[in-house]
Parts: sequence; C-alpha cells; structure tokens
Amino acid sequence: MVSAHFGRAPFYTIVSVDEGRIGEVSVLRNPFVEHSPGQIPRFLKEQGVKVIIAYGMGWRAKELFSSLGIEVVVGAEGRIKQVVESFIKGTLKSSEDWRRKPEFRHHEHHGCSD
Repeated sequence: MVSAHFGRAPFYTIVSVDEGRIGEVSVLRNPFVEHSPGQIPRFLKEQGVKVIIAYGMGWRAKELFSSLGIEVVVGAEGRIKQVVESFIKGTLKSSEDWRRKPEFRHHEHHGCSD
C-alpha cells in the first residue's frame, strides 16, 4: 500500500517501466526514517528514480525532488501495483484529502499550498 506520509515510509518500492509495462520491482528500506531535508531525495536520485508517486509530502520535499529533476505526484492511494499501472495508463486519480491530515497542515500555515 502507498504510505500515508512519504518521508516516514519504512520502505520505498522502486518500479522500472519498460514500454508501458511494469518491469523490475525492488523494495528498499528507508535508511532515513529520521531524516534531515534532502537526504531522501538524494538517496532516491542515486537509485535512478525519475518519478515519485506518494500520498502526502511536505512542500520542502517536493521542492527538493523538483530541484533534482524528479517529478512528484501526490494524492495517490491504494496498492502500489494498481497505482503504478494507473500512472502508466494516465488514469491515476489524485486525492486532496492528504492536505487535511494534521502532519501536513503546518505547511499550509506558512503560506504554502502543500
């Protein structure tokens, strides 16, 4: 299942996509559950990640991923395989409910939309 909070996810699932199909899948333990800004984006960039699909993510993390050339898609819910397949097909629906979760509210109070 997609984790509720990207930075606190215990694992990251790395999925390669080849010709519109799911290819190799690997699961990596998050080495930075307690992390400083930039550690997770740099770690995932080193893994060759080009797109992040998450449920909720803070504005700083989104900016850091963008600065590394990694696309961020938030609001994804459900089983990872179905979420990735929907993304590939262009039918992934994003929920805005994550923005109302307490751990993300403080981002909005600073004048940020995420």
